[in-house]
Amino acid sequence: MRFIDEAVIEISSGDGGNGCLSFRREKFIPKGGPDGGDGGKGGNINFIAKESLHTLQDFKLKRKYKAQNGRQGKGKNMHGKDGEDTILEVPLGTILINDETDELLCDLTKSNQVYTAVTGGRGGLGNARFKTSTNRAPRKTTEGKLGEIVKIRLELKVLADVGLLGKPNAGKSTLISKISSAKPKIADYPFTTLSPNLGVVKINSYSSFVVADIPGLIPGASDGIGLGIEFLKHLSRVQILLHLIDVEEGDSEKIRKDFDDINKELEEFSEELKQKEQWVVISKIDKISEDKRKQIEKESKKLFSNKIVFYISSISGSGLDKITQSIGSRLANEKN
Repeated sequence: MRFIDEAVIEISSGDGGNGCLSFRREKFIPKGGPDGGDGGKGGNINFIAKESLHTLQDFKLKRKYKAQNGRQGKGKNMHGKDGEDTILEVPLGTILINDETDELLCDLTKSNQVYTAVTGGRGGLGNARFKTSTNRAPRKTTEGKLGEIVKIRLELKVLADVGLLGKPNAGKSTLISKISSAKPKIADYPFTTLSPNLGVVKINSYSSFVVADIPGLIPGASDGIGLGIEFLKHLSRVQILLHLIDVEEGDSEKIRKDFDDINKELEEFSEELKQKEQWVVISKIDKISEDKRKQIEKESKKLFSNKIVFYISSISGSGLDKITQSIGSRLANEKN
């Protein structure tokens, strides 16, 4: 299924049913009083967050949703039936925004969390409601209230603790496939990853964290080059950014340039995202000699003197335990 992370839909709650004009008419009771019932309430439209969903694809196919109207009241003081609510299931991490005012309505971050976006119209009053001591046969009723109509913008931001950042072919997909059960597409060409991948990393039987892998960035991404930066919003919830840099060419200047290029794109997209805690991960160390590795490690201490730096090979597994344990400890400290 295609990954869709944004959609605009129109939702309408149900109208309230009209009140009924009726008088009691039975044998031997020629002048029965008013017995018109009230109309039923219109249905609401509720959003519910589901862990089993991962895309907003369905909302691209269908753009309008309306809840059921309330039924009209009847004689014999029978109230109209309330309209049924419409329930729209969305992925966990979906944000609801009023498309016309840009007001944030709700952030659905918990499984089975429910939000009522529009409320059904109130049912009208039947003429039995208007009987008084001076007006024994009222002919007055009221109509049901109309439902609400709102345009809602749905934005999906994946829920993850750690985000993988880097240029295409930096080794992000291979890393997430080795440390978690995620199985992203892996190939030796740029932009193999076309949509975010999530993987759960188990540290032990009672501790785990979620990693998000997004398509790689290249210089000029903020101007729409490559796959653009629309997927960067999926990193807005993470606590740690792992910045993967390919060391295969063995050039410390290129390592620093790759780091600066990506951070420039981050700054263009969001200052808040640029300020997130960022760990440098020098990847593919199996591709260089031991002497070259020692040289890179020495130079990286100067290049990234204020950053935490790891050296890994997703193919051989070197450094993977160290980085996952470090992430687990860091996240545990954050919770305590």
